[in-house]
Amino acid sequence: MSDSVSLPDTDWPELKPGWVWLCGAGPGDPGLLTLHALNALRQADVVIYDALVQESVLDWAPQAEHIYAGKRGGKPSAKQRDISLRLVDLARDGKRVLRLKGGDPFVFGRGGEEAQTLVQHGVPIRIIPGISAGIGGLAYAGIPVTHRDVNQSVTFVTGHDQSGRAPSSLDWKAIAQGSQVIVIYMGMKHIARIAQELLDAGRPASEPVGVVTSATTGTQRVLESTLGKVVADVEVAGLEPPAVICVGRSVLMRQVLDWQAQEAGARPRNLDPLGRGRPAESA
Repeated sequence: MSDSVSLPDTDWPELKPGWVWLCGAGPGDPGLLTLHALNALRQADVVIYDALVQESVLDWAPQAEHIYAGKRGGKPSAKQRDISLRLVDLARDGKRVLRLKGGDPFVFGRGGEEAQTLVQHGVPIRIIPGISAGIGGLAYAGIPVTHRDVNQSVTFVTGHDQSGRAPSSLDWKAIAQGSQVIVIYMGMKHIARIAQELLDAGRPASEPVGVVTSATTGTQRVLESTLGKVVADVEVAGLEPPAVICVGRSVLMRQVLDWQAQEAGARPRNLDPLGRGRPAESA
C-alpha cells in the first residue's frame, strides 16, 4: 500500500494532540476505508488497532506507533476496560490517538463503550463511521441485505453476549417472525443454538442461509446452505470465524450477483433466483 495517495483538496479535520478519533476500518479490504480514515491515519501519533484490521492499512501511518489490541473469541485478549483506559492515558500524554476498529465502531464493535469512557474522563473525541461487515461483507459475497422482491426489513443481531454465550436476552421468536432477513455477527460459535432457535420459532428448514468468512479479504469464503443444514454444512466445509451469517431469501440473489465469480469469467447460475420472472424496470 502506497503512501503516495493524495486526498482531494479540501479542508480536512485536524487530529489534535490529546484527542482520540474512533474510526471504522471497514470489513477487511483496505480499499473500503473512508477518506476520513485515511486522513486520520496520516496524522496519528498512535494507532491502536483491532484483530480484524488488515495490517497493511497501517502502512498509511508509518509515522505512528502501532499498538495491537485485538479481541478474538477463545484466545487471550486484552480486557475492554484496559483498552479504554489506555486510550485515556495516551490522550492525556498529549498524543494524537487513532482507535482503529474493524467494520463500524458503533455496530457490535464496543465503540460506544470506549467513547463513553473517554468522554467521562474529559477526553475529546471524533467518530469516523466505517462500512459494517453485515452490509459490505455480504455485498462482496453477492448478497444484498435488501431487495424489493424479498424484504422491507432487516434485523442485525450479535451471535454472543458479553459473557461469550449465545445471547439469552434476545427474543428469537419475535426476530424470527418479525424480520424477513436476519444478519448475525459473530455467530459461528453458537450457530447450532441460533439455527435451532429460529427453527423453533417457525422459520422453515429450507430457508436460504449464507455464511461469509473473512469477508472482503483474499481469504474470503462463502457457504450457501439452508437453515436446516447449515450446522452440518459449516462443519463439513471447515469454516472458522470471523464470519457474518445471513438468513433469508436475499441469499438466493447470490446466484446472479456473485460478481467476484463473474470477474473470474463465470456466468450467473440463475438469472431469476426468486422465481418471479424478469424484474420490472424502476419507475
